[in-house]
Amino acid sequence: MTNAPDHILIVDDDREIRTLLADYLEKQGMRCTTAADGREMKAALDRHRVDLIVLDLMLPGEDGLTLCRNLRAAGAHVNTPVLMLTARGEDMDRILGLEMGADDYLPKPFVPRELLARIRAVLRRARALPPNLDAAPVQHASELGFAHWRLNTVGRHLVGADGTIVPLSGAEYRLLSVFLSHPQRVLNRDQLMELTQGREADVFDRSIDLLVSRLRQRLGDNAREPEIIKTVRNEGYVLACAVTPVTPEDEAS
Repeated sequence: MTNAPDHILIVDDDREIRTLLADYLEKQGMRCTTAADGREMKAALDRHRVDLIVLDLMLPGEDGLTLCRNLRAAGAHVNTPVLMLTARGEDMDRILGLEMGADDYLPKPFVPRELLARIRAVLRRARALPPNLDAAPVQHASELGFAHWRLNTVGRHLVGADGTIVPLSGAEYRLLSVFLSHPQRVLNRDQLMELTQGREADVFDRSIDLLVSRLRQRLGDNAREPEIIKTVRNEGYVLACAVTPVTPEDEAS
């Protein structure tokens, strides 16, 4: 019995781009459905099970940011991966897209082969966890509170209890985001590697262990007896505290 092909929903108001991408992806063994706007996208999602949505930012009516935010708010497709297409050089669009819950972005213009590689990487990350380890809904908040820290997901830095800002490297931010999206759940090295880098861990690859060590240092977490990111012998690591979205009211109190 062969596995069903990945079903990709392409949402773009440019008919030529929709046709080009659908033809290319179908030649690569994928199944494609296309939509020109948010209304057609919603109709397609009602009719089909979709594995990933390629979503153009600039759409007539509801734009890609609004559609992505609404997908992440509730409903059957809250965890469906979204790859957002943006205009080249528009950093704010990229940041807003990721904040609204997009899993990746690709600036236009691009070659179809690059889109295929991004789609495969996002799907690998999405499937790196068992079904019972779906990401927690708080992951798309602009600030997340845990232990005595807050993670600012817009500035991508930590804020201490006294207001001290601690910068994070890109790799540190991605790893911490994974832990905060799956609190109090043991994640092994392969899962962490897939979710942060989109690839499997080599048997001699200790990059995740080194990254955890660096992250513990940022958090002031005792390496011998850590309280925030704990080691589970022969299994992996676990964020051993609850995670909550931080509201403006919380910050003011």
